Amino acid sequence: MGFFDFGTIFFLIAAVVIFFQLRNVLGRRTGSERPPFDPYTAARSDKDAAQKSENVVSLPRKRLPGEPAAADTYAAIDAFAKPDTDLNKGLRTIKDNDPSFEPKGFVDGAKMAYEMIVMAYADGDRKTLKNLLSREVYDGFVAAIGEREAKAEKIQSSFVGIDKADIVSAEMKGGEAHVTLRIISELISATRDKAGAVIDGDPETVAEVKDVWTFARDTRSRDPNWKLVATEEED
Repeated sequence: MGFFDFGTIFFLIAAVVIFFQLRNVLGRRTGSERPPFDPYTAARSDKDAAQKSENVVSLPRKRLPGEPAAADTYAAIDAFAKPDTDLNKGLRTIKDNDPSFEPKGFVDGAKMAYEMIVMAYADGDRKTLKNLLSREVYDGFVAAIGEREAKAEKIQSSFVGIDKADIVSAEMKGGEAHVTLRIISELISATRDKAGAVIDGDPETVAEVKDVWTFARDTRSRDPNWKLVATEEED
C-alpha cells in the first residue's frame, strides 16, 4: 500500500463505479443488434423498391382452350359488331388469341396507318413503308415507286381526311389475325411528268378514294404492330 496514496485510491474507485454505470446504461453487445441507421441507404432502398413496383406491368393473359370467358370479355366487340354475325365471331376469335385487341382502337390505328402509307407512297418514302407493309406488299409498292422514279415522274398529294373506315371481316389464319377494312378517304392527287405537266389526277380537285385493305399481326409474337398485307381499290 505504500505505493498508493489516498488520492490515487479514490480515482481508481471512481473509475470502476463509472464503468459499471456506463455498462448498465449502454447495455452489452449480443450480436443481434440492428446496424446504425443510414438515411442515404434507406432513401435509396425506398426508391429502388418504388421503381421495381412501377416496372411491374400486368399483361392481359391469353385465355386457355376450353376456359370460359369473363362476362365482359366481349363487351366492346358486341357493341361494335352485332352478336352472332360472322364479323362478331371473327373479332371474338382474334380477342381469344390477343387479349389486348379492341376493335375501336384497331380502327383508330388503321386510319393513322392508312394516311402514313398513302403519303409515304406519294413521297417515295421507302423507310416508312417498310415498317408498315408486309414483304409482298412492300415489294409491289417499291416496284411502282422505282418505275415512277425511272420516268422522272412525281406525285403531288395532299391528304384531306378519312370519311369512313369500317371493319368488314376478321379471322384467324393459323396464329395470324387478319382484319379487313373498307376505307373511304378524300385526297388531292396529281402525277406530273419530267416537264411538270399533269399526266394523271387533278391538283385542284378533291377526289373520293375507296380502298379495301387487310392488316395482319402474328398473335404469337411480342411485336404489337399490324402490317398491311393486301390492298384492293374499290370502284
